[in-house]
Amino acid sequence: MAVITKSKEREIIEDFAREIQQKRTTTVKPSKTIINFRTDMQDRNERTVYRVPIEILRYRKDNGRISSDVLDYETNVRPLDEREEESQKIIAGFLEKKDPEKTNILTKTIMHDGQRDPAIITCDGFLINGNRRKMVMEKLRREYPDDENYAYMKVVILPGKDEEGGPPTLLEIEKLENRYQLQSDGKAEYYNFDRALSIKRKIYMGLSLEEQLLDDPRYANASKGQLEKAIREYEKQYLKPLECVDRYLRQFRREGLYSTISTGQSDPEGRWQAFYDYSNTYSNYLQNQKKLYQLGIEEDEVGTIEEAAFDMIRLRTIKEMPKIHTVMRNLPKYLNTTEGKKEIMRIAEEVETSIPKDQYFDEKGNPLSSFEIDAKWAAQNQQPIIYHARKAARLYEDQKEQETPLQLLNDAYKKLIHEQMDIDTLPESHYKEALKLSEKIKNRADELKHKIYMLLKASK
Repeated sequence: MAVITKSKEREIIEDFAREIQQKRTTTVKPSKTIINFRTDMQDRNERTVYRVPIEILRYRKDNGRISSDVLDYETNVRPLDEREEESQKIIAGFLEKKDPEKTNILTKTIMHDGQRDPAIITCDGFLINGNRRKMVMEKLRREYPDDENYAYMKVVILPGKDEEGGPPTLLEIEKLENRYQLQSDGKAEYYNFDRALSIKRKIYMGLSLEEQLLDDPRYANASKGQLEKAIREYEKQYLKPLECVDRYLRQFRREGLYSTISTGQSDPEGRWQAFYDYSNTYSNYLQNQKKLYQLGIEEDEVGTIEEAAFDMIRLRTIKEMPKIHTVMRNLPKYLNTTEGKKEIMRIAEEVETSIPKDQYFDEKGNPLSSFEIDAKWAAQNQQPIIYHARKAARLYEDQKEQETPLQLLNDAYKKLIHEQMDIDTLPESHYKEALKLSEKIKNRADELKHKIYMLLKASK
């Protein structure tokens, strides 16, 4: 995806902007606040907090929290026009369904304490920070129509055309959203899949991954080496799995249908975790010439193996085997024998990429949803997928049972020097447990060393 090289100006809807100016009031406390916009934090520049009727505030569709829902809807149904009332209702629905538990907590908080922090809006009323608060307050307004506490929102209004600094560009809006996404505790609260799409969109808008990370308190004062390491980790955690997702959607001719990957927080793993684990397998093995040689895989076989992996991910559940993301993590083991590799590749050879077009409709002629089509596809293709995947797993287990002590020692050593064995990334809460395990490993290593020494001495 090409990066925009010049920051685009955001179009301001003049009649929306006039309505905001006419109906805003300053009867609110606190009356001033500092927001993380441009150089306001460094300059300690305070901006006015206004009170604005909630019905003239509008959601933005370019909201990182609902990236997958918006992309899916615009691909499958129609483009969303933020100026339309119907589009606003659809975006509100995405927000409401995304994380019911957090929405419930926010609802109780607003009912008890009211709106604590001001939202941030463009001069024509589009929310950059505060979309979920508006969604909750709208629900409360419908439930309690006589309660004026839910009729207005506290907001900071970004400058317009004739104001100091001028209106924000699209890139500045992306920067502002990124800062507020990360500011509370240094961690993104977005669901990982939507976070990946949000990162990708910001890169497209010209906000590099490095610039995005510098807004994270964890990396604000990071050294060059620490920042480079964080960039690699974010690429591994978000961007590389997303590349796999896009290849998967192309394989099944469903480009842009991101809701088929996962439905959000209520579906905490979905297929995203499987893509994360497959992405590591792809990078560490299928794109590594040395590992391909060790596994006995030819370069022209990689595409077939990936096709089979995507078939398994689409099926999602393989009976009597671990969860699908664990299958993706174990894929190199299943490929580690000639027969195991053949079984995995047979999945791609025997499975149909799609079901016939006439099966995309129900008995009444109504089009089936993506999930119903997936269910039909699974019913028609699960037998060969399950059969060959389980056979490949059994071949691996049979081989494992025949492993010699020397092979096991070699495997243990490889794990200890694995590139992912980076103790610096260990959470503080795991330090004590890791120390105990390290002691056990050391003691066992000493026992084995002593036993081998005694055997060697006796042999002489």
